[in-house]
Amino acid sequence: MNTKPWVAAVLTVAGSVAGFAAETASAGEPYRIVNTAQTLGEGGIDYVFADSDGRRLYVPRGEKVLVFDLDTLKPTGAIPNTRARGAAVDPKSHHGFASSSPVAMWDTKTLELIKTIPVEGRPDGILFEPLTERIYVLSHSQPNATVIDAKDGSVVGTIDLGGAPEQAASDGQGHLYVDIEDQDNIAVVDVKTLKVTAHYDLGGKGRGPAGLGLDAKNHILFAFCHEPSVAVVLSAIDGKILATVPIGRGTDGGGFNPNTMEAFSSQGDGTLTLIKENSPMSFEVSQTVQTKSRAKTCTLDTQKNQIVLITTEPAPAATPAPGATPPPPVADNPQRGGGRGGPRGPAFLDILVVGR
Repeated sequence: MNTKPWVAAVLTVAGSVAGFAAETASAGEPYRIVNTAQTLGEGGIDYVFADSDGRRLYVPRGEKVLVFDLDTLKPTGAIPNTRARGAAVDPKSHHGFASSSPVAMWDTKTLELIKTIPVEGRPDGILFEPLTERIYVLSHSQPNATVIDAKDGSVVGTIDLGGAPEQAASDGQGHLYVDIEDQDNIAVVDVKTLKVTAHYDLGGKGRGPAGLGLDAKNHILFAFCHEPSVAVVLSAIDGKILATVPIGRGTDGGGFNPNTMEAFSSQGDGTLTLIKENSPMSFEVSQTVQTKSRAKTCTLDTQKNQIVLITTEPAPAATPAPGATPPPPVADNPQRGGGRGGPRGPAFLDILVVGR
């Protein structure tokens, strides 16, 4: 089309305005469940991890780590013989790790096992720290953290965190923050020296911190607590408590999305709480999304600004043959905080994606 210059300019401006309007409208839309998937299997679950760069979703379940396409939620493979609680990925070396004993290390492109790494303690949470390109394997028993070089899988050290760690967050500038569930504080770790430099006490505002979010730009921490059900907001610089914000019951995971300036917490009562950071001193619940019972762990897809949650539910019981004794009901196993919880026996794994 041969368009006159002034017409083209008008069209360009109109297109820009339309694009801005659409973007603004999208940001104002409420969160909702935008995608789901369900697979039948056995075994408990705990943490879920989204590899946003590699577009894979990792769900440790039973004796393996299940792998799904992050966009379609279709199964793409598994890391077998790996009884893990969580998973983490180094996007540079394309190496994946599971918080198992021993720790499993694999190629994230082929899903082929590279090696297993003996560790002490009881591996639970796990995190990739980008500045040093290391994996932190967290344990409720000592050593509380085992640090692994993500490039070659060698153990570079261990850390005594002074209690039972749950979730951790890195600011990418040399500091790692770890919520210590049984001590009601946040441990601050220097990732270069592998030393704890401070403990930020929650001051009785919240007990049993399980999830953790970090606004690295503004140096703000969100500690998602069990009792009472609140997020304790505090300064990552000196631990000063800034606010408390109500959340749902039974939190076991959370985070912070710098693209939307929102903290989020997933709860076992079937809710996802979103907290808007209006300014470094102003925080409010912007929305509570109804999810599913016991969907208490979550992960962030940073490319799509979507939150992925998981839970399990019993599979429907088969109809017994005439005259046969029906099997006992499948018992649910709800758990406060961490743990590979879920129904015993065959059960559905539910994957929920929350977005706009």
